[in-house]
Amino acid sequence: MTAKEYLELCSRSHTGTKVTKDDWDMDYIIEEVRDLVEAYGFGWDKQVLIPEEDKLLDDMFRAAKELILRTGVYNMTTGRIISFTEEEIEAGLRGMKKELVMGQGKDAYTLVARGIEDRKEPAVWAGNPGCPTPESIYYANVLSSAKEPVVDLLTCGSLVDVDGFTVKSGEPTELIAVRRELAYLHKALEEVGRPGMGLLAAESAVTEMGDLSASYERSLRPCDSHLIAMFNELIIDNGNLVRAANSLDYGVKNASLACTMVGGLGGDAPGTTLVMMASIMAANLICLADYHLCHPIHISDVATTARGCLWLQSVLCQSFAKNAPAIIVCDLWPSSGALTKELLYEVAANAIVVTVSGGHLEGVGSANGNEPNGTGLEVRLMGEVGKAVARQGMTRKEANEIVLKLLAKYEHVFGMEDKNKGKRFDEAYDMETLTPVPQWQAMYDEVKAELSQMGIQF
Repeated sequence: MTAKEYLELCSRSHTGTKVTKDDWDMDYIIEEVRDLVEAYGFGWDKQVLIPEEDKLLDDMFRAAKELILRTGVYNMTTGRIISFTEEEIEAGLRGMKKELVMGQGKDAYTLVARGIEDRKEPAVWAGNPGCPTPESIYYANVLSSAKEPVVDLLTCGSLVDVDGFTVKSGEPTELIAVRRELAYLHKALEEVGRPGMGLLAAESAVTEMGDLSASYERSLRPCDSHLIAMFNELIIDNGNLVRAANSLDYGVKNASLACTMVGGLGGDAPGTTLVMMASIMAANLICLADYHLCHPIHISDVATTARGCLWLQSVLCQSFAKNAPAIIVCDLWPSSGALTKELLYEVAANAIVVTVSGGHLEGVGSANGNEPNGTGLEVRLMGEVGKAVARQGMTRKEANEIVLKLLAKYEHVFGMEDKNKGKRFDEAYDMETLTPVPQWQAMYDEVKAELSQMGIQF
C-alpha cells in the first residue's frame, strides 16, 4: 500500500460514522456477533478442541468477512468508524504474505503460511513477550531463551525500570527503556553467535513515541518487527495508526495483534473467534500487517491454555489455512509459572493445538504474562513439542486426545487464587551458569518423558 492509499484509509477516522464507545460495544459488536452466531448455528464441543469439520471452517471464514463488512473498525481517538468495502477486504486477503524473511544474513529465517496437519515445522518465536520485568534480571531472562538451539526468532518482556527509575508512559523513561531493551536483545544475539536473528521487539513501548524511538538501524532494524495492536473489540487509535505509518518508508515489519476476550463482548468461543478473524481481515489494511498474532484471553481463566482459547486458536488457524493462507503466529500465555509442572503441561497442550492447526509458536508468556516468572526452559519444551508434532505428521484427532489428557493435569490451576503463578526467573535459574536449577530441570525431564509416553516422538 502506498502512503497516499494509507492516508486515504486513515482519513476515514474523521469522516466515518460517529458513535460512542458504549454504542460501538452494544450495537456493533454484541448484537452483530450474536446475529451471525445464531444465523450460522455456531456452537462448540468442549471435548473437541481441534475440530475437523470443513463446513465449520468455511462458515467461520464467511461469517467473519460479513462481520468486518458490517462493523468496520472503531477509532477511539476520533470516535468514528473506519469502514471497508468488500473489494478492499478481498484485496487485503489476497495480499496476505505467504512468505516473510525475518532477520538478516546467515541468521535470516523465512516464515511461511503453514497448512492443517502440516509437516513443515512451526517457527519458534521465543521470549516472555510483554511481561513486566525488572532490569536486574532482564538480560539474563532474554539470554536464557536466545541460547536455546530450538529458537528461530526472539522476543522479550518489557522493562519496568531503568537505572532505578520506574518506567512511565510518555516520559523520558519510556524512551530509554525501549532503547535499553533493544540493546539487551542485540547483546544477547551477539553472545549466542546469532547477531542477525529477527526480533519482535519494542515491547517496552506503551505509546507510539516509545515505539518510534527504537526505529533506527542499530536498534529495531527493518528486518525486525513490532506490534500494531487492536483493542477489544475491533478498536484502534491514532497511536497505532502512526506505528503502522512508520513502516511505509522505514520498512520494519508489522505484526497485527488482537487480544479478543472469550466470554466478553463476542460471547463464547465461536463468537470470539469471529471477532478475532475479522480483526485479522481488517489488520491487513489498517495495520499494514505483514503477519498476524493470535492472542485470545479468557474472561475468567485468562490463559491461552483455557479450552475456549485453544478452540479459538485451532479454528482460526485452520480456517485461514483452508480459505486464505497467511502467516499466523499464536501466543502461548499459560496460567502457571516457572518451577511448576503444570506450566510444562500447559505449554505442551497449547503447542500441540497450534502446530496441527497450521500456526506458528510465540512465547512463553508464563504466569499469564503478569510476573517475570518465565524461563528459557519452557521455551525449549514449546519448540521441541511443536517441531516433533509437525515432523511426525500428527493428526488432529491424535492431537486432540493428547490435549485432553494434558488438560486433566493442569486445568485445576484456573481455580487457584494465584493461578499457580510459580517462581521468579532468578529462583528457577542459576544466575551464574544461566541454567535451570536442579528441581526445575527434573520437572522438565519428567514431563518430557510423560509426553513421549503419550505419543510425541521427540
